[in-house]
Amino acid sequence: MTTTFDRLTVPTEEHVAAFNRWNNDEELIPLIRPNKNAEELSGRSSMTLADLEKRLSDHTIFLIYEDGKLVGEMNYMIDPPHLFKKEPRSAWIGITIGEPEGRGKGIGALAMTYIEGKIKEAGLKRIELGVFEYNTRARRLYEKMGYSEVAQQAEFTYWQGRMWADVRMEKQIIHI
Repeated sequence: MTTTFDRLTVPTEEHVAAFNRWNNDEELIPLIRPNKNAEELSGRSSMTLADLEKRLSDHTIFLIYEDGKLVGEMNYMIDPPHLFKKEPRSAWIGITIGEPEGRGKGIGALAMTYIEGKIKEAGLKRIELGVFEYNTRARRLYEKMGYSEVAQQAEFTYWQGRMWADVRMEKQIIHI
């Protein structure tokens, strides 16, 4: 098993197809996007090549490959308005292991270590992320990697017949 990462600079229709597949995967929808109600939860998402190109204007995106096959993506934004703590030089991160064969193999931890290194190289001093409260597997990973809870946004996303909180977590980047 060989996991590699590649910064996305020139998106293609192949990338768009993968992102759309992941964004519409019924197993992933409740983990990667907030939904206000059951209708939104079952709604389809469609990204175009122009949408992905525009996303690169405020996201640094890395593709995740397993044995040469695209299995996911991770990204960060610098000082976006939705940060809970408005500390300058903060990164907001997101990660999706989109392909089923990429899940449960430790790729998420490798990807997190990689993106943390890139954020540190960029001179940022803090990382913040949001994880839905029912996503205990991801929360355990983040805690194991040194993230701590700083807030909860109640009634943030709908799943399994009720609203759930978004748990905000942070990690300070130490520069030596």
